[in-house]
Order: sequence, then C-alpha cells, then structure tokens
Amino acid sequence: MLAELITIGDEILIGQIIDTNSAWMASQLNQIGINVKQITSVSDDAAHILKAFAEAEERADIILITGGLGPTKDDITKKTMALYFGSKEMVLHQPTLKVVEQIFARYKAPMLEVNIQQAYVPDNCEVLLNEQGTAPCMLFRKGKKIFVSLPGVPYEMMNLMTTEVIPLIKDTYNLPSVYHQTILTAGVGESFLAETIKDIEDKLPAHIKLAYLPRLGTVRLRVSSIAFADDHTKAEINKYIEEILAKIPNHVVAKEDIPMEQVILNVMKANNLTLSVAESCTGGAISSMITQHPGCSAVFLGGGVVYSNALKIKLLDVKSDTLTQFGAVSEETVKEMANGALQNFNSDYSVAVSGITGPDGGSVEKPVGTIWIAVANRNETVSKKFSFGNKRAQNIERTVMAALNLLFRLLKKNVTIK
Repeated sequence: MLAELITIGDEILIGQIIDTNSAWMASQLNQIGINVKQITSVSDDAAHILKAFAEAEERADIILITGGLGPTKDDITKKTMALYFGSKEMVLHQPTLKVVEQIFARYKAPMLEVNIQQAYVPDNCEVLLNEQGTAPCMLFRKGKKIFVSLPGVPYEMMNLMTTEVIPLIKDTYNLPSVYHQTILTAGVGESFLAETIKDIEDKLPAHIKLAYLPRLGTVRLRVSSIAFADDHTKAEINKYIEEILAKIPNHVVAKEDIPMEQVILNVMKANNLTLSVAESCTGGAISSMITQHPGCSAVFLGGGVVYSNALKIKLLDVKSDTLTQFGAVSEETVKEMANGALQNFNSDYSVAVSGITGPDGGSVEKPVGTIWIAVANRNETVSKKFSFGNKRAQNIERTVMAALNLLFRLLKKNVTIK
C-alpha cells in the first residue's frame, strides 16, 4: 500500500515556512504499514496542482494533501479539487458552518462572508469534520484510491489525522502488520555504529530491516518488519535488538523511540531529581527543548539565559577574575556557571554552556565552533570542550544535544536507568 503527500503553498517553496506536516504524517502512515512513495510541494497554481494530483494518482493508493484551504483568494485547493473530480457545484456543509460560527463567537469576532464561504464544499466529496478550525477536511474517492485534503495548520491536521484519517484508512484497506523496535544512541556517529554492528546487520533475514536515522548528536537504530510481524518475527527482532545492545552498551540512551530530552526527564522524574540550566551561546534552546514536553515541570526548575558577562556574574556568581583571566568561553567559566546554577536555582543537577557559535567572534585560540559544556550535581562537576563547525544554527543544535548527552552520562553514573 503506497501513499503520496502533497503540500500546497508558495510559502513553502520560497522557504518562508518549513514543511513539518509531511514528516509527521509520514511517520504516522509508517506506523500502520503504509509506505510513502513521494512527498511533493507545489505552488498556489491550479495547473501545477492538477498535474501533481494526476501524477500522484498514478503512483499511489492514498493521496493526502495539506494547505490552500484558507479564506483568501490565494487559497485555491478546494476549487482545484472540485475541478479535478468533476464537481457540479459547491454546497453548504452545515456542521462545518456551525463550527465556524462557534469559533467566531468564542473570540467575539465578526464573521464575514469570506468565512461563511469556507463551509462550502464540492458536492461530490465527503467531509471529515474539522472541530479545531474553519477549513473543512474533504475526502474524494476514485475507484480504490482516496484523496484527502487537510488544513495546513499543524494542530488541526494532526487532530484530523488521528481521529478521522488514520481510522478511515484502516477501515478501507487490508493493511500489513507492523513491528518496530528502536534504539536511541548518542555521542557516536552513524558510520561507527554501522561498522560496529556490521556482522549483525549482515545476518538479518530478508523480512527484517535495519534503518539508521541520524540527527545531529544522536542516531536511532530501527529494526522492523512490516509484512510478517507475527509473534515469531517479533521474537526474532527482539533477539537482534539484544545483540546490538550488547555491542554498543556505552552509546545507548534508550530502548524506545523517544527524544533524548524525554529520556532525561523520565529518568529524573523517576528519581525525584530537579534540573536547572545556565545558557549562554544556546540562548534558551536547551530550555525550549525540555519544556516542549508535558509534565516537565516535575523536573525542570528553569534557569538563566546569561549571554553577557554581567549576567553571568549577577545570576550565577561567576567570578569577574575568572572571566578576565580565562574568558567567557572556557572550562573555568562554564564550571562556575554550572555550580552557580545549582546553588542559586537550588536544583539537583545543572547544565551550563558557553561558546562561539558564529559566524564571527572567533579567534586563533578560540575559533568559531569552540564550545564548553559543564554538567553538575552536588558531588561532581564534569566539563568538556567541543569543536564544531562555522554554521551558527548547526552549532547551537549540536551544543544542545552534546549538553543533553553529557547530562545523561552524569545521571547514568549516579542513578539506575532501566
């Protein structure tokens, strides 16, 4: 069973926004045994959209479309779909109109004619009710193939995929069984992992696949079977997982598919531990990464974005002599930052980072990409220097992941991690 994803909107093609919807949708489809054949982005142009629909219909069984359902003139998805599927007229969908009226009443805003028009849909579509927004979700059937047009607003799309689209697909098609097992590793490269577990990978049977899913600072190893996920195959996969774990014990963070920061939150919550941060070069990125997860307040106390030396002194008790003698980007400073966070924010653990993310600000002694990280608890402070590249965004992301990895290593020394 094959699917194709089509995103509609000039804003994606000019780089104004990033298409995160397709990545999320693809992951959801993969979990139910559907392979995504292609992901396509098209402009707000009817001819371009029609061509994309026709080509997708040739390649895939399920075509999911996002975007272009807003109230403005550049949102032409609905009219283009009506043209593609030979609709005779637009009809008012009363349940959608009711949702639109409720949303405008909630915000005490006047509802314009253009907003009412959003409740009109092609007469030959099925409407999957969008209770989170004003754009309708439209389903068209063509033989055994289905087209579903979803709103581009991520939380609306995700809700519709979860409550309507995925159940619809499961009811419509006879899907294969799926079984995945994932290992999260950190602090090691994809090529090193591949070489280390080469002998295991070479003996995998044809119905079991190993995938490497790298990201800056981490690599996920996913062992899976789609067509033959019976109890025997699950036992096979689990056996290979145990063999891989035995090969790379020092690099394993988790035996499930969750992000690094969630692993840390789970470990710290289970052990009644708290965390604070002292961020300089990451500008709050570590805090943002942690606080995106519900329930983080049980662990995360907060911290400080101490970009200037004055704030390092005032909030973290970093000594002015340390800054003068060694500089802000130094082992001495970052250790004092970590211990200052422990004391002043009264946490069990802390993370501190200071560095030169670029593209300027470097020197011969401390080039761009020089980062110092320290993690601490009441008994120990661990620091490490990193030398990254000259790309600012990547340096910030690498620093965040390196800091989380260093924190995980310190936790692992002090608590039992299952």
